[in-house]
Amino acid sequence: MILALDISTSITGYCILDDQHYTVKLGAWDLRNKNKFQDIFAKADFIHGALQTLDCEFERVFIEKSLQSFRSGLSSAHTISLLAGFNATISWFCHTLHKKPEYIAAPTARRLCGIKVPKGIKAKEMAVKYAIKTEPLFQPTYTPKGNLRPVYYDMADALVIARAGASSA
Repeated sequence: MILALDISTSITGYCILDDQHYTVKLGAWDLRNKNKFQDIFAKADFIHGALQTLDCEFERVFIEKSLQSFRSGLSSAHTISLLAGFNATISWFCHTLHKKPEYIAAPTARRLCGIKVPKGIKAKEMAVKYAIKTEPLFQPTYTPKGNLRPVYYDMADALVIARAGASSA
């Protein structure tokens, strides 16, 4: 079995593949509720508990490599630092509960899955299109205004990380 995570302090996507690399479970943990998660520690505690409920014996654990450089208009030093710390904490939980994680950069994962991102199109949109086209368990829902619910972007990214990791086996 393979566990893949797309770690974020707002929504963390996860995907579990069986030994034949079929998707067993695909989901996301939404950490955006400020009343429930007052700080980064509450979010980490929640993910720790959620990882403990994954009662599986994983052969490999893959995590999307965290952002390590500035992207104009998208990241600040504070954001990168916070995400790197959260990623390291969740990585440690994976190591103690399951297996030592392996890291895959998002562009590498997309390439391994055959996802091409045309100029002007967001990579997350292409990951969602890939998930809709290739994964029956991926059944996105939309807001009343017709927008994709945010958790599905993270679920799609976790699926891509899982399949990329499986292809590297």
